[in-house]
Amino acid sequence: MSLDLRFERLIAAMPERVFDAFTDPVGQDEFYGQDADGWIVDPRCDLRVGGVWSVSFGPSPDELYHHRHVFEVIDRPRRILMASTEMRRDGSSFETTVEFTFEPRGASTLMTMVQSAFPSEDLRDEHTVGLPNAFDRLERSLDVRTRPT
Repeated sequence: MSLDLRFERLIAAMPERVFDAFTDPVGQDEFYGQDADGWIVDPRCDLRVGGVWSVSFGPSPDELYHHRHVFEVIDRPRRILMASTEMRRDGSSFETTVEFTFEPRGASTLMTMVQSAFPSEDLRDEHTVGLPNAFDRLERSLDVRTRPT
C-alpha cells in the first residue's frame, strides 16, 4: 500500500505565471519559507530533466532539513515530476515521488501536489502541516509581483 498525500489550491493567476513563480528562486524561497524571523531557506535549482532542485531549510544553521529533488518530467506550464530524497534533522532520510500539476480554471490555476510512497503515516501526516503555509506564501508572492509600483 502506498501512502500518498494530495494537496490542491486554486490560485488567481494563469498556469504559466504560477509555474514560473514556483520554479524561480523567489518562488522556491517562498514555498519553503516561514513567516518566523530567522527561518533559513537555501534553494538551488537546475530546472531541466535530470537536474537537481536542492533546498535546505529550518529554524537555524544547525537545524536544517535537506530536500533533494531530481526532475524526471518538466512540461511547462502543466506538470513537474520529481524523485525526492528528504534528509531529516536527525540524519534519517526517505524517498518519495512528487508531482505538481498546473491546470487552467478560467483565469486561475488549480495547482495540485501529489507526494507518493511515504514510508509511514506519521511522516505523511507531518507534511500536511506545512503545505497550507507553502501554498499561501507562493500565492502571496504572485500577488506582490502583480501590484503596481
